[in-house]
Amino acid sequence: KGFFAEKLANIPTPEATVDDVDFKGVTRQGVDYHAKVSVKNPYSQSIPICQISYILKSDTRMIASGTIPDPGSLVGKNTTVLDVPVKVPYSIAVSLMKDMCMDWDIDYHLEIGLTIDIPVVGDITIPISTQGEIKLPSLRDFF
Repeated sequence: KGFFAEKLANIPTPEATVDDVDFKGVTRQGVDYHAKVSVKNPYSQSIPICQISYILKSDTRMIASGTIPDPGSLVGKNTTVLDVPVKVPYSIAVSLMKDMCMDWDIDYHLEIGLTIDIPVVGDITIPISTQGEIKLPSLRDFF
């Protein structure tokens, strides 16, 4: 039993990083941001992605969360770039803009959970996080 657990601990897993988080646009539902995530697959076979979940926070306040079911697969022995759409509801975006005054940047912390299905092992979740500043939309973005 201990031997099997030790072997499982040494199984290589994909490595992921958030390359960028950008403002994409404004819709009637809210403000759209996109996170670009690079995932390096150490296996020669493609690995299915079960889901991507995310939480976007500003000053410990959760401003967006969501799940993307079945977004595709990781290409074997290659780096796959995933586009993770993050939608901030309109009411929260307006509330953030009222709090900002002159500075249209907010400090953010983005947590992403990439759940993949590795054969023999099963589902594992790779935690990824990043922080920085993103722009809030200006009034001209709404019109």
